[in-house]
Amino acid sequence: MNSLKVWLLMGALSIILVLIGGAVGGKSGAILFFLISLGMNLFSYYFSDKVAISMTRSQPVSEDEAPELYDIMRRLTKRAGMPMPRLYITPSPQPNAFATGRNQSHAAVAVTEGLFRILNRSELEGVLAHELSHIKNKDVLIGTIAAAFAGAITMIANIIQWGAILGMGRDDEEGGGSFIGAILLAVIAPLAALIIQMAISRSREYLADQTGARIAGNPGGLANALLKLESAAYRIPMQVNPATSHLFIVNPLSGASITRLFSTHPPISERVKRLEELNI
Repeated sequence: MNSLKVWLLMGALSIILVLIGGAVGGKSGAILFFLISLGMNLFSYYFSDKVAISMTRSQPVSEDEAPELYDIMRRLTKRAGMPMPRLYITPSPQPNAFATGRNQSHAAVAVTEGLFRILNRSELEGVLAHELSHIKNKDVLIGTIAAAFAGAITMIANIIQWGAILGMGRDDEEGGGSFIGAILLAVIAPLAALIIQMAISRSREYLADQTGARIAGNPGGLANALLKLESAAYRIPMQVNPATSHLFIVNPLSGASITRLFSTHPPISERVKRLEELNI
């Protein structure tokens, strides 16, 4: 099922890129952006983890630097029957975490500096088990491809907006889009990419919560952690590319009111309620 979702996601985001190209450069633009989308599909599949790590400015961490992190991860991966993922630290005081990679053998888990400051061991285990679940459930590739494409689409749309404003969005003999068409598509394209991210992210978070609670053996740890992380996200800002916000266990941009209208995460209260109803 997740393999089908990956192909559907790549197809949907590729269509958005082709539409952008058609609006700006007519048939030639559509063909050019189609070729760009093919290259991005290949690149994001094989290097999606590196893209996500780079976009969040995460750095690799050794066992000497984070012995508790390695100890917990070894125990959890053994219980889940999974290989050890690469571990990273994201330089942010906001407590949060995310997983990335195309499969279990090419996976990484990143935690922020702030995560260690407010969570006890049981809560930390719950968060790490949640991230391992994303890897185990084979849905990390979906999220990281969405992040790569959403970032690219947003960047291209911004270029188109400025180009149109400066008089570059003209009709050509091949049927290129008009000034108004370019502006509209530049606004709609990032929104379309965000809607696709939302549709993917909300359901996968519930599943990762349930699987993570079973791996950790204690749904209470993750439930308590989610409540703490939600509260911290409102109080502690995080400088992060919005295209990667759906990767994190809680929305790192929760403090911004406009982002709540397009949240890629289901309500924490509902996630906690479902965890409390689990029989483990």
